[in-house]
Amino acid sequence: MIVASAPTRLDFGGGWTDVPPFPEERGGFVCNLAIERRATVQLELDPHTSSVGDTIDPLVAAALRRAGITGARVVVSSDFPMGAGLGGSSAVGVALQAALAAAAQQPCTPHELAERSRATEVDELGVAGGFQDHFAAAYGGALALTLTQRRRATPIALTPAAIAALEARLTVIYTGESRISAQTITAVLDAYRDRVPRVVQALDRMGQLARSMAESLHAGNVSELAELVDEHWVHQRSLHPGISTSRIDAIEAAVRAAGAMGFKALGASGGGCVLAISPVSRQRDVADAAGALGEVLPWRIARDGVLVQTVATR
Repeated sequence: MIVASAPTRLDFGGGWTDVPPFPEERGGFVCNLAIERRATVQLELDPHTSSVGDTIDPLVAAALRRAGITGARVVVSSDFPMGAGLGGSSAVGVALQAALAAAAQQPCTPHELAERSRATEVDELGVAGGFQDHFAAAYGGALALTLTQRRRATPIALTPAAIAALEARLTVIYTGESRISAQTITAVLDAYRDRVPRVVQALDRMGQLARSMAESLHAGNVSELAELVDEHWVHQRSLHPGISTSRIDAIEAAVRAAGAMGFKALGASGGGCVLAISPVSRQRDVADAAGALGEVLPWRIARDGVLVQTVATR
């Protein structure tokens, strides 16, 4: 049995600039951080079965079909809420690709796994989405992703002090609402294709902020990161009225009153998770305030991306 796992991520900035055709036309840039909230795939090749756990999951079926595998047992599990805006489906996709590559004894680089995962999701299932989630799941750690006609992933080295500061100052809150990423992404893309000035200007600025975020992470300056995240949220929510919700607005007001310096919704939003950045001295106050309106999710940085192991079976 092949067991593969891949982390989810916190998207600090540049989300939406990784969704075609923006990268090819204007150049995108994303800064994110992988976290130890993982999707795990168990794959066992068996020519006598076509079962996929207890159900035929469309993503799993698509990955098996692209790999030319007709007999397999696949079980997918996760330790994060589905639809949380953490890139969970991409974590599943990358773990699947890693397991399939290991089963075929054809090792792949993280870049190749990310590209294969997105191709399966977009080409096979027609899911609208960008590149960043797949690369975060494949690489792990902090990542700067440059997007043009091609994708270039650059890991951002974090000092022990920066890791400690990030884990002490960042609070992740699950709103309990199911996000609507595909519909929202389509609406924003349509506005971009129509060259709506507000949307084009917001996306350009979000990419610029993401570049500055990567520099702040490299320097270990979490306070500067918080300021950049805060401005990013202004532009992010301006893209579409469905990006924020009354629950997100309530959580934002509560954590700011408790001392948060930076705030943004994660993923395409419309629900899912939000991120608050605060001074260490106010983190407990922020968590308590957020906990009255949502679920505070414990987390830590995933220093490794996708992981694969072979487990003996009877």
